[in-house]
Amino acid sequence: MNTYASPRFDPARVPHLLGSFAPVSEEVDVADLEVTGELPDTLDGLYLRNGPNPRFTPIGSYLYPIDGDGMLHGVWISGGRARYRNRFVRTPALLAEERAGRALWGGLESMIMPDADQVGPELAGTFRDMPDINVVRHAGRLLALAESACPFRVDAELATLGREGFGGALPAGITAHPKIDPVTGEMVVFCYGLEPPYLTWSVIDRHGAVSRGPTPVEGVDEPMMIHDMALTGRYAVLVLAPAFFDLAAAMTGGSFLAWRPERGTRVALIPRDGGPVRWAADEAFWAWHTVNAYDDGPGADAPVVLDYVQWSRLTVGPEEDTEPISGGLVRARLDPAAGRMTRTPLDDSRVEFPRVDDRRIGRRHRYTALATDTGRTDLLPGEYDAVCWYDNETGTSRVWPAGNLSVGEPVFAPEPGSEEGGHWLTFATDRTDGSSWFLVIPAGDPASGPVARARIPVRVPLGLHGCWLPTEE
Repeated sequence: MNTYASPRFDPARVPHLLGSFAPVSEEVDVADLEVTGELPDTLDGLYLRNGPNPRFTPIGSYLYPIDGDGMLHGVWISGGRARYRNRFVRTPALLAEERAGRALWGGLESMIMPDADQVGPELAGTFRDMPDINVVRHAGRLLALAESACPFRVDAELATLGREGFGGALPAGITAHPKIDPVTGEMVVFCYGLEPPYLTWSVIDRHGAVSRGPTPVEGVDEPMMIHDMALTGRYAVLVLAPAFFDLAAAMTGGSFLAWRPERGTRVALIPRDGGPVRWAADEAFWAWHTVNAYDDGPGADAPVVLDYVQWSRLTVGPEEDTEPISGGLVRARLDPAAGRMTRTPLDDSRVEFPRVDDRRIGRRHRYTALATDTGRTDLLPGEYDAVCWYDNETGTSRVWPAGNLSVGEPVFAPEPGSEEGGHWLTFATDRTDGSSWFLVIPAGDPASGPVARARIPVRVPLGLHGCWLPTEE
C-alpha cells in the first residue's frame, strides 16, 4: 500500500484542521475548574463529548467530520464544583502511530494504509478504527462510537478498554447514533457496510445482551451512507438518502461518496417486532441527524411523525453542484400504507446537532434544541454561533446568540424528579482567543443564556456528539 501523502494534499490549507476545529494533542486533568456564575446543585454527573481529533498531522486527505482519532472530553459536576479530563480513544492504529511518532494511515479519501513492516501483519492493509463521532452509556458500558464499525469501550475515567463486539454477536459493529428506548431500556442499532448485506439492524436489551442479531434490511442492494436513525414504539426509522459509496472511483482518485439525486430519498420503517419493512419515498434530500420520531396513533397503518434536519444535498465531498446548499428543521409525516411522506418546514434557519430530552425518545416531544447560525459573521461549515429552541406547541423559536463563541451540540440534563425542568449543556470556543468553556443554560428561560460557565484548561475542538450521564446510584 502507498504510505506517502499526495503532494496535492496540504493539511495547513484544510479549514477543519484550523482555528476552532484544530486538533489538540495534550491530555490534561484539572480537579477544580474556574466557574463564572453558579453550577446548579441539581447537576450531579458527567457531561461527556466525543469528536474527531487527529493525534498526528494527517496525510493523504482529511474529510470532516468522518476522519480523525476520537478524543473524549469530560466535565464531572457535583456539589456546585466541576473537574475536567480529556483522553484519546486508543485504538490499535493510534497506538501504532504513537510508536511511530507520525500518521501512518491516510484519510478515507486517500486510501493510504501502512504495510506489515510498519505495523505488523494484523494491521497491514486495513482501515483504521475511528471511534470519534459519539459516546453513549448503556447497560453499564461506556462506548465511543465510530461512523459504522465496532465501538470502543472506555472506563469511568476515560481509559480505553478495547474494542466492543458484544460477545461476538455484532462482529461488524454499529453506527454512531443508536437509540435507547427510555421505556424498555433496549438499545436499537444499525450498521451499514460495503458488502452484502449492505444494511442491518439489531437490538441490545436493557442488560446489554444482543436480543436480535444483525438482521438485513430487505430492499437495500447497494452500499449507502446512513448516519443517524430514529425510534418509535413500533419502528426503527432510517432515512436512506441517495449517497452511495463508489469504491471504484475512490481507487482512481475520485470521491468515495456519490450523490445521485435522481434516485430520490427513501425512509425505511422497520417494525421492531421483526415484520416486513415498510417504505415511504420522496424527492432527494440529505439528512445527517434526526430529532425524534413517534407513532401518531394505534395500529400498524398509523402515520409516523419524524423530525430531522434537512439539507438539499450531501454536504461532504467535492463541490460538483453550483447550487447553494439550503436546509432547516423539517417535520415529515410518513404514511406506511400508501408509502408516501409529506414534508413541512418548521424552521428554515441554518441549524444542526438537534437534541431533545432523551426521556422523550420515541414519544411526542415539545422542544428541540439546535446549534444555529445568526448570520452575523462568516463561519465554516459545521460552525455555529447561537443555540435555538424550537417549540412544537407554538411553532416559534427562541435563540441565545453566543457572540464570539462557537457553540456545539446542546445536550439536556433533566432536573431529578421534574418532567420539564433541567439545563442544556454544551462546549463553546471563543473565536477571538481560542479559549473553551462549558456552558449551563436553563431550560425554563434558555434565551437568557448560561447561568454558569466553566473555563476548560485546553481548547475543545468543535464537533461532535455527547451525552449527560447522571451519577448512578
